[in-house]
Amino acid sequence: MDRVIILENVKKHFGNEEALKGMTVEIAKGEVFGLLGPSGSGKTTTIKILTGELGPSEGRVEVLGRSHESFNSTQYVKSLGILSDNSALYERLTVKDNLALFRKLYNTEQTKVDQVLKDVGLEKHIDKRVKDLSKGMKQRILLCKAVLHEPEVLFLDEPTSALDPGTTESIHAMLLKIKAQGTTIMLTTHNMDEATALCDTVAFLNNGTITDMGSSESLRQAYKTNEIHITYRNGTTRHIQRTIENRSQLEKALFDPEAVNIESDYPTLGEVFKKVTGKELV
Repeated sequence: MDRVIILENVKKHFGNEEALKGMTVEIAKGEVFGLLGPSGSGKTTTIKILTGELGPSEGRVEVLGRSHESFNSTQYVKSLGILSDNSALYERLTVKDNLALFRKLYNTEQTKVDQVLKDVGLEKHIDKRVKDLSKGMKQRILLCKAVLHEPEVLFLDEPTSALDPGTTESIHAMLLKIKAQGTTIMLTTHNMDEATALCDTVAFLNNGTITDMGSSESLRQAYKTNEIHITYRNGTTRHIQRTIENRSQLEKALFDPEAVNIESDYPTLGEVFKKVTGKELV
C-alpha cells in the first residue's frame, strides 16, 4: 500500500486536556478517508496537526513522506488543498479576482479556474463580488480555491455544509473525479449519506479516540442484528428473529396482504455511530 498519511499513536495535549489519545491511522494514495465524530471529538485538531498548524504532543505524523517537523516548508504547503473554518475569501473582490490571485500564487492555468467553477455550478457568477454571494455559494468558491492547484492531499472540513442537495451532488461528483486522478482526501462531515457515498474508509472519533474503523459497508454489516421488522397497514410493527424456528412466521408475513413493509435490521452509518459511541452525530 502506498501510504500517504500516517499517524502512529498520536496524542495532543492542551494543558491538562487530552484532545487526542493515541490515534493510529494509515491512509493510502487516492483514498477518501472520513473522520466522523461529534463536535469536540478531535477532528479539527487532527487536521490542524496534518496541515502543520499544530504539532503533536507525542507520536509519529507523516504526510507524503515528510515528518511533521517539516510541514512548514513551502513545498509541503503547496502540495495540500485545505477547506476549513479558517478558509477565507476577499469579500470586496469578485469571484474572478479571488481565484485569479490563487491561480497566480500556484502558477495555475486559467482553464483550470474555468473548469472548477463549472464543476461547482458557478461559472455564471464569476463577475459577482464575494460579499454579494450566499453562504452556500461562498462555500463552493472556497472549494474551488482548495482544488485549483490539483493538490496531492486534500483536507475538507464539512465541505457541503449549507449547500442544497443538488449542489451537494455536484460537489460529490467533483470530489470523486479528483480522487480518480490520485488525490488523497481526508473528509470530516456530519452527513452520513455523504460519508457513505464518498468514503473508502470511515473512522469514528469520540473523545480523542478512534472507537471503530472500516468501510461503511463492513461497519454496517458488523453492527446489524438478525431481526426482521414487519410494518402492518394499521401502523403496528412486529419484530421477528430470522431463525429456522421462525421460518413459518416469516413466510406468512411475506405473503400477508396487511403487511406493507418488511425490512431487515440493517443500520445506517449514523445508527452504527450511535451504537459505537452512544452519541448522536451532531
